[in-house]
Amino acid sequence: MTEGEPLIRWDWVAGHLDEIAFRLGQHVELTVIAVGIGLVIAFGLSLLILKAPRAEAPITWVTGTLYTIPSLALFALLVPITGVPLLTAEIGLVSYTLLILIRNIIRGIRGVPADVREAAVGMGYTPRQLLWRIEVPLAIVVIIAGIRLATISTIGLVTVTSLIGQGGFGFLILIGIQRFFSTELIAGAVLSVLLAIGADALLVLVQRRLTPWTRPA
Repeated sequence: MTEGEPLIRWDWVAGHLDEIAFRLGQHVELTVIAVGIGLVIAFGLSLLILKAPRAEAPITWVTGTLYTIPSLALFALLVPITGVPLLTAEIGLVSYTLLILIRNIIRGIRGVPADVREAAVGMGYTPRQLLWRIEVPLAIVVIIAGIRLATISTIGLVTVTSLIGQGGFGFLILIGIQRFFSTELIAGAVLSVLLAIGADALLVLVQRRLTPWTRPA
């Protein structure tokens, strides 16, 4: 920060709304792709675990190991392999969502009462119908809780991808640090936090929409 310069220059913010909108779109795109792909992969692996419980230990070990790798180190390792910044960013971001999503999907489906399953089977439900009409709807609260956590953590991790040419609002943080310009740095940080809060609030609304039976009478 230059001596004598205000902490935030609102004239800079007003003059860079287009860039802020672009970084917002980039941040949202990276997050949605990562969580979306992560959810598909996690759901497939969760079904595998539910059908073959022995697969739970190795799958949990792999996803847990990926989750513990520092994000900067993971991106640095991927760059020489993938070469493409967007692909590198998404591989890393998807990897960090898997453990969270798998745990919540399994916990939610396993939490469905046994008598409910037995009643559905007695009514002639096939395994597919049992999964999609009974188990998933009853587990949706726990599943969405996992999606919320994965989304918030991904929004935070997206800022790190600025170091490989992506980053969304993380780009503003990085440039602000390089230029010693506090306005860009603060704008990037605050907007990232607001995006996480907004995304979480949106998912809460989605959950309430999908689970009207959980609302107070």
